[in-house]
Amino acid sequence: MVDCCSAPGLVPLERAMAQLLEMVQVTQQVETVDLEQALGRVLAQDQTSTLDIPPADNSAMDGYALKFANGAQGNSLQMVGKVFAGHPLSQTIQAGECVRIMTGGQVPKGCDAVMMQENATANGETITINQTVLEGEHIRRRGEDIKAGQSVLKTGRRLTSADIGLLASLGNQKICVYKKLTVALISTGDELKKPGQALQPGQFYESNTYTVMALLKRLDVELIDFGIIPDDLDLLAQTFTAADKQADIVITSGGVSVGEADYTKTVLEKLGKIEFWKLAIKPGKPFAFGLLPSSYFIGLPGNPVSAMVTLHQLAVPLLRKISGESARTPLRLQATTSHNIRKRPGRTDFQRGVYSVDENGQLQVSPNGAQGSGILSSMSGANCYIILEQERGNVEVGEQVLVEPFDELLS
Repeated sequence: MVDCCSAPGLVPLERAMAQLLEMVQVTQQVETVDLEQALGRVLAQDQTSTLDIPPADNSAMDGYALKFANGAQGNSLQMVGKVFAGHPLSQTIQAGECVRIMTGGQVPKGCDAVMMQENATANGETITINQTVLEGEHIRRRGEDIKAGQSVLKTGRRLTSADIGLLASLGNQKICVYKKLTVALISTGDELKKPGQALQPGQFYESNTYTVMALLKRLDVELIDFGIIPDDLDLLAQTFTAADKQADIVITSGGVSVGEADYTKTVLEKLGKIEFWKLAIKPGKPFAFGLLPSSYFIGLPGNPVSAMVTLHQLAVPLLRKISGESARTPLRLQATTSHNIRKRPGRTDFQRGVYSVDENGQLQVSPNGAQGSGILSSMSGANCYIILEQERGNVEVGEQVLVEPFDELLS
């Protein structure tokens, strides 16, 4: 095993990310689930439509279906029927005729326009046109949304609420998806206590598990919380062994910096092949990744903001790939700084910021208070990262910076 923390220099974020993604493969099997259970799941099979949507020309308005050639202002037409959604007419409409039609009703043969009911005057069965009708007006054409044989959704897509509706419109009752990832969470340290317990001198409440669990629940994974494990070599070994057998990925927070948590490093080195890295990012320099006998291992830094940033920027793309999800490119925008920002060259800095649109419609951003890696309130009150390049120094008011709005996992 190579201990990358012993190597000189820091690993740039881009190189670390590329290296991590090369090391993992889609490991999940597939299963078929009811459409009602498919929200947030990852498609394991391309979806191709077997029918046109809509399946026939239909009306976009309540009104009158007619021949466009008869639709001049002042013309009078004879109403010869009514069309409701789901109840089409079999007859062909002739010159001088029209039918009353409701929204969603199938346009009868012989009609090529729909006149809004507000643009007509009805006198019994005689309909007078008050405004000239345009050809094809207010008609939803067959297949204008989706055509039979059209590719609709690709393998690797995480299904949204709109996707579920789309799949239902194609007649799908069941969907083939990848099985959910199972993630085991372990916290270590004699100094940690769960919220609600009394604190003794030198102790503090463990928050990383809660932030990691909350974020990963948005990713729709199965979670196993092994709780806080004391600094006991045998107990740690038993816990890691149990987690490895039950989970696809084991995630810890803390104990990945040089000289810290010797028990944790000792156990990991005996059980698997783990690499400890120093990353050129701030916050979040210490990071570990590797293989246990039956699972992947991710070691996050102990400081709460460092843990969240590395989880979001490094671990989440990793989990997405393992789960079968297609790679995502995060949204990043240029914004103008409204405050000075302190930074030393050497590491890519993910400062927590608040972006907004000024009175001129321009995007502006400012840091959200103190930026220490232990100040979790800087994440809670922010809505974006301010991403400052590795070799960039201090930023003055009015300079352009890159911002990454928080996605659905952080918002």
